[in-house]
Amino acid sequence: MRCFRPWSRRVSDEVDKTAVVVESQRQQVSRDVRKDEEAAAQQGSKCILSRIMRPDDANIVGNVHGGHILKMIEEAGCIISTRHCNTQNGDRSLALLVRVEKTEFLSPVFIGEVAHVTAEITYTSKHSMEVQVKVMAENILTGAKKLANKAALWYVPCSLQNVDKITEVPPIKYASAEEEEEGRKRYEGQKMERLETKLRIEAVASPSPNPEKHTVGFSQSSLIHLVGPSDCTIHDYVNGGVTMKLMDEVAGIVAFRHCETNIVTASVDAINFHQKIKKGAVVTVTGRLTFVSGRSMEIEVLVDVSPLIAAEKGKYHAVSAFFTFISLDKDNKPLPVPPLKIEGEEEQRRFEEGKARYLQNKAKRLAEQQRQQ
Repeated sequence: MRCFRPWSRRVSDEVDKTAVVVESQRQQVSRDVRKDEEAAAQQGSKCILSRIMRPDDANIVGNVHGGHILKMIEEAGCIISTRHCNTQNGDRSLALLVRVEKTEFLSPVFIGEVAHVTAEITYTSKHSMEVQVKVMAENILTGAKKLANKAALWYVPCSLQNVDKITEVPPIKYASAEEEEEGRKRYEGQKMERLETKLRIEAVASPSPNPEKHTVGFSQSSLIHLVGPSDCTIHDYVNGGVTMKLMDEVAGIVAFRHCETNIVTASVDAINFHQKIKKGAVVTVTGRLTFVSGRSMEIEVLVDVSPLIAAEKGKYHAVSAFFTFISLDKDNKPLPVPPLKIEGEEEQRRFEEGKARYLQNKAKRLAEQQRQQ
């Protein structure tokens, strides 16, 4: 004779089994979360962004604009800097970009490739952070990867309650005393360069009505942009990446007007953010040629701001930088650049200063290549 358990008893047993399974799953999730947190702690201050490059990121021949890469670099830097600054008790803060060191565009990025941007904090002072960024470009059809870009950025944390208040930065741990000392030297160096750059900013004169081809005035270009909410941080100040993208666009127009060929960003000398740009302001981004070698063009780009709401502040210089562009043929091979026709003592002075920067950067690249060998 078969015996059957009451229906209520069977239901109770099933409930108990389900509860055991749920509890086991909960414990596994907790272990996974703890593992992820431990891995993040071991990695330290690191951030990785990935995005596929679309047609609207590139020029008509498929080269991704340098400005889009710069914008992604700044986004990664802002994320990791802001995250780091809010790991301690005190005012909540948002990291604002104040400087980008010389940036090399080592390999072109094309439509359809995936850009992987990795940012890591490498030095902290009391009120600022250095973020080193690398950009890898991946061809997801073949799996091939290449180093596309390297950059170093400096951020300062501003309080969410008072944007003019700079908060303190939590220190990071260094692998050695030598590493910390090297970071301190970079910090002191960029601090001095920012002050020197701010002192030598000059106003950009309007070109003559009918400039001759291949002169500074012929290719000089300006872009006027009204700062809207989508351009800004939660502080209502312009994102550094938005400004750099506008600067790269203007520099590209200048280079194209001079060469009338396909042109790409080769490098950017230090970009200095001298003053913040408020939402609702009108920015005028102006680019002009300062030096031309046989294969490259140096373009000075200045950002001037005209506040609409706080008009009493008056027009001011906000950002400055030197962009280097090269000319390419249809196979992405470098082309000779037409020589620049110099007019006047001021243009000659700027040309000589640009030549000095060109030779200095060339010597640095050769020294770096020899060091790596």
